[in-house]
Amino acid sequence: MKFIDEYRNPHLAKNLVEYIRRRTTKEWNVMEICGGQTHTLIRYGIDRLLEGHVNLIHGPGCPVCVTPVEKIDRAIEIARMPHVIFTTFGDMMRVPGTDGDLLLAKAQGADVRMVYSPMDALRLAERHPDKEVAFFAVGFETTAPANAMAIHLARRKRLNNFSALVSHVLVPPAISFIMEQPDTLIDGFIAPGHVCTVMGYEEYEELLKKYGISFVIGGFEPLDLLLALAMLVDMLEKGEVGVKNQYARSVRREGNPQARRIIQEVFEITDMAWRGIGIIPRSGMRIREKYCQHDAEIKFGVSHVKKDESPVCIAGEILQGKKKPPDCPAFATRCTPDNPLGAPMVSSEGACAAYYLYRKSGNPVE
Repeated sequence: MKFIDEYRNPHLAKNLVEYIRRRTTKEWNVMEICGGQTHTLIRYGIDRLLEGHVNLIHGPGCPVCVTPVEKIDRAIEIARMPHVIFTTFGDMMRVPGTDGDLLLAKAQGADVRMVYSPMDALRLAERHPDKEVAFFAVGFETTAPANAMAIHLARRKRLNNFSALVSHVLVPPAISFIMEQPDTLIDGFIAPGHVCTVMGYEEYEELLKKYGISFVIGGFEPLDLLLALAMLVDMLEKGEVGVKNQYARSVRREGNPQARRIIQEVFEITDMAWRGIGIIPRSGMRIREKYCQHDAEIKFGVSHVKKDESPVCIAGEILQGKKKPPDCPAFATRCTPDNPLGAPMVSSEGACAAYYLYRKSGNPVE
């Protein structure tokens, strides 16, 4: 298919791999932030092609994976309440909470529905004025504009039966958290293209000043990521630091001003718990007081629900790049997509799911 196949050209990919191999004088530790990027790197075997030259470390870039257990438990508690239609994206249906997931709650009688957009949930609220419609607003900055717009429209249309359970997290504070760990060995980052499409990359320039580390904003196809890695390796080998934009067809330095405005209008910055990691200061979003009638945590009184993480799952270490999925003793044995112990195994952007799909039973795609 045109405009997809051109970013998967094997001849160009081979040239980029050979260039990176020739260019490196040592093995560089590079973290990609986005889970979509992780899946591309593992699916096409790019990490294996660059072994000994670039060590690819998988970061906390899967929004489903970093949603804390207590948020899942709050979602399940709301879903089980009478007269509630609980809506969510498909990935969240199977993410395990303390005792089950939303799919189990649905099987037990809760009205849980998968939607493709927060606007689907908003329309349900319009069609069912006798029901409370709650939407699970999960994601990084990428999904925040649409979720903010749904909340904004609910207030404007006086749809008081619509609310959102918000679990939005931010990439730059997570990078700061990782860089401030005493055992961090990261030389550079591939920054997430979709997040930067919304937010731009001025925040990454601030991170560069603070930590002296380079970033290349990357896309999601094999050639995107190979070119981003080549750009980053060039900087590392020259001893340069900078922020470069490989994904220029989508990303501008200032991002999308309209999207940023609606985020600012509806949400404010707050401390946030990350699954397997803990509290990262000023790393999340919550609904502003102006829109509090659409805050599901307030409406349904579930803020008291607080749970501990599973002691078996090492998702936190995987999300911080300290370990890779095969390092987990439960990987592909006790923990599988059919019986996940942690979110990275069930999410379509999770690192564990990528390794299970593309490494457990065969070679990556050609």
